[in-house]
Amino acid sequence: MSSSLEPDARQIAVALRLSVGLLVRRLRQAHLGGELTMPESAALARLDRGGPATAAALARLEQISPQAMGATLGALEARGFVERRRDPADGRQVILSPTEPGLAALRSRRDARTELLAEALSAGFTRAELDQLAAAAPLLERLAERV
Repeated sequence: MSSSLEPDARQIAVALRLSVGLLVRRLRQAHLGGELTMPESAALARLDRGGPATAAALARLEQISPQAMGATLGALEARGFVERRRDPADGRQVILSPTEPGLAALRSRRDARTELLAEALSAGFTRAELDQLAAAAPLLERLAERV
C-alpha cells in the first residue's frame, strides 16, 4: 500500500496529461514560419514513417474524412511535396510518396520545433533539471507506446 505522500498512478496520469498536452499545444501554436500546415505535416510524416500509401489509408490513420485528406494531399501535390503513382500490385489504386522537397520541408518544420524546445531548455532549466528531463524522455516514449 502506498503512503499518502506518494503520488498514485492516477495522479501521475493527470499531471502528465495536463503538462504534455500543454507542451504539444504550445508547439502546435508556435509560429515557425514554415510552409506546412498541421494536416500537411501529419500526412507527410505518415508517408515518411510508414512508406507509400493510398489516400484512403492515410485518412484512416489520421482519423479524418477522405475528402479532408484529399484536399491536404492535393495541396501537397501542387507544391511538389508528394507524388502519385499507380500501385504496381493493383493498377486501380493510386499510392502517394513524399518527394525530396516534401521531406526537406518536413525536416525543416521538425528542426524548427526542436530548436524552439532547445532554446527554452537552455534558457530556463538548471543542469540537474536537464538531467531529469533527459532521464524522463525514454520513460515518456515507453508510456506513449503503451497507450
